[in-house]
Amino acid sequence: MSKHEREITEIVTREQGKLKNFIRKWVVDESDAEDVLQDVFFELVEAQNLMTPIRQVGAWMYQVARNRMTDLFRKRRAEALRHTPVQTSPEEEALSWEDWLPSDEEGPEAAYARHILLEELDAALEALPPEQREVFIAHELEGRSFKELAEATGIPMNTLLSRKHYAVRALRKHLKTIYEEYVHV
Repeated sequence: MSKHEREITEIVTREQGKLKNFIRKWVVDESDAEDVLQDVFFELVEAQNLMTPIRQVGAWMYQVARNRMTDLFRKRRAEALRHTPVQTSPEEEALSWEDWLPSDEEGPEAAYARHILLEELDAALEALPPEQREVFIAHELEGRSFKELAEATGIPMNTLLSRKHYAVRALRKHLKTIYEEYVHV
């Protein structure tokens, strides 16, 4: 084993447990968490093979993990939006996001409107501070309870509730213009 390979092995051995615990706080599915962890280590090997200098390897790996989790959340968000029920009042039947969005089958204008609405929703979610976005996605799109999130992350439930409240307010503000534009068409 070369010196280079030994260094990578030492880093992986030293950081693996802490990094996996960090990822598991936010990623529910064990196999998804493992995939994120493996992606981090793959990027570490790639960076080392390219002789890319990394000053603080631990911090760098946590940033890569955050980026991979964000990618995973984006993918999940798109999937969840299709299937997450939306209910505007207790009397109404819950509909999925698919039911609220224009259908691609309604023609090019509807397909374009759908595309714009999904882009705006994605942009609104991306504009949120990471703490608010993570809580909103975990609760609204992944269906995790605040109690479960508090236990997994060690963050007090009231803090999580507050973060979600601010996320909802920011999303409403961000999406208000696009909503009014499409409602008045």
